[in-house]
Amino acid sequence: MVPPPPGEESQTVILPPGWQSYLSPQGRRYYVNTATNETTWERPSSSPGISASPGTHRSSLPPAVNGYHASGTPAHPPETAHMSLRKSTGDSQNLGSSSPSKKQSKENTMTINCVTFPHPDTMPEQQLLKPTEWSYCDYFWADKKDPQGNGTVAGFELLLQKQLKGKQMQKEMSEFIRERIKIEEEYAKNLAKLSQNSLAAQEEGSLGEAWAQVKKSLADEAEVHLKFSAKLHSEVEKPLMNFRENFKKDMKKCDHHIADLRKQLASRYASVEKARKALTERQRDLEMKTQQLEIKLSNKTEEDIKKARRKSTQAGDDLMRCVDLYNQAQSKWFEEMVTTTLELERLEVERVEMIRQHLCQYTQLRHETDMFNQSTVEPVDQLLRKVDPAKDRELWVREHKTGNIRPVDMEI
Repeated sequence: MVPPPPGEESQTVILPPGWQSYLSPQGRRYYVNTATNETTWERPSSSPGISASPGTHRSSLPPAVNGYHASGTPAHPPETAHMSLRKSTGDSQNLGSSSPSKKQSKENTMTINCVTFPHPDTMPEQQLLKPTEWSYCDYFWADKKDPQGNGTVAGFELLLQKQLKGKQMQKEMSEFIRERIKIEEEYAKNLAKLSQNSLAAQEEGSLGEAWAQVKKSLADEAEVHLKFSAKLHSEVEKPLMNFRENFKKDMKKCDHHIADLRKQLASRYASVEKARKALTERQRDLEMKTQQLEIKLSNKTEEDIKKARRKSTQAGDDLMRCVDLYNQAQSKWFEEMVTTTLELERLEVERVEMIRQHLCQYTQLRHETDMFNQSTVEPVDQLLRKVDPAKDRELWVREHKTGNIRPVDMEI
């Protein structure tokens, strides 16, 4: 079935419920029923009782996304250029019949690093897999120019670099917490040492008791900070360090898998171009022999034409086979890209959430430490409120008095 030429249908035409309109890379409009996955060249009728048009094609594929269905099959209906190859090679009058379609395909698509994309000037904005979410699976299909201008970086490579950078940031956070632990340990050690200092140890009375409690509170505070550093190690630093220990190896495996699919795609693309060139040569040879037949009739020329026609037909078959293998490879790459980018997106969300939870644990430990530190100085406050200089003086005088006889004046 050769699809009818596209009409001048407005984008504002209301379709029956469940139908959506798309444009193929060749500019032809077709329709997809999102409920039944039915596709048709002709605009579906909203009138009840009208059956589907002869151009209807039922497919198990969902609506198009990024130029492809979710399974990786090209979203637009099959291009008729390859259908005309066998006919064109069998009829010398139709040798150029595939040229306009091929030219149109070239104008409506572009190939970047062996991956075929719709041309942005001829295709409307494509439907996203996850609209409004800025998902990885929608925005990393093409390659990006290297900022240094030394080449291009694949979109998937950018995602891998972000994942590895996230792993590095996680490691550096763990090292930061380790430095915090060292500070706590050193602080606790200094507090414990200071609590054993004998300065002002001879202070007496209620003030002496308060001073002794001040030094004891330092020892208690040292113990609090030691416990804080131990919890930081077990509940924050260690989990950050050990989270996804084999992450780099897993990312390398993932990178190699996608890279192998790209290499296979490049190989299939090279085969397509080679087959396309071979078909062109066979068609040119057939055309030349046909022209010779018009000039001079001979049995030999007719046999040559039959032979050239067979070779041209075979070249057309080879090209269609190569194109089919290329499309299969591109579909496989597409499927793996969608699956893998969504997995990378999930891993990134998981990493961020893990770090957030452990930093919340850090702040919780800080609050607990401050609370315990406050508890170490509460006894000091209590004793300081009980300091009584008069009482202290009485107690000291009672202990150290030498006598209560006052001197009298000398008599003459």
